[in-house]
Amino acid sequence: MAKITLKGNPLSTFGELPRVGAIAPEFTLTKRDLSSVNSINYKGKKIILSIFPSLDISLCAQAVKRFNEAASKGNSVVLCISMDLPFAANRFCGAEGIENVELLSGFRGGTFGMDYGVKIVDGPFEGLFARAIVVIDENGKVIYNELVPELAQEPDYDKALKALA
Repeated sequence: MAKITLKGNPLSTFGELPRVGAIAPEFTLTKRDLSSVNSINYKGKKIILSIFPSLDISLCAQAVKRFNEAASKGNSVVLCISMDLPFAANRFCGAEGIENVELLSGFRGGTFGMDYGVKIVDGPFEGLFARAIVVIDENGKVIYNELVPELAQEPDYDKALKALA
């Protein structure tokens, strides 16, 4: 169980992020068109998982926009993951011109939040995901991770992008 905060108030997550050097857990999430996608679909690519509570939080929206500007260079993909419904992701992408990242949802009750240690288990954001970055190499190994200790803080985008190099 990891400890994070929301404006200084303590929250806990279910478990811990996958450690650097470990094989990333497989996952199944929901795409914007309501179809399912599995981590196996990205085999052979470098992956940035940008995980956050909700697109309706300006800091989360900012993270998607930031990665959209820098995403999909070479053999990599950025997956922006929250519990938002795919309908909200469609509206957001249309309004913001998001085309270079994939927005995925864990709303169908899969185990992503638990497997990646990001499911918040208490407080007002219970059931949502914590803010985190996990970078996975072409062989499925975690090469970088960051659990942002305060939900009102941004992740270190530069370190995540540098891990792709």
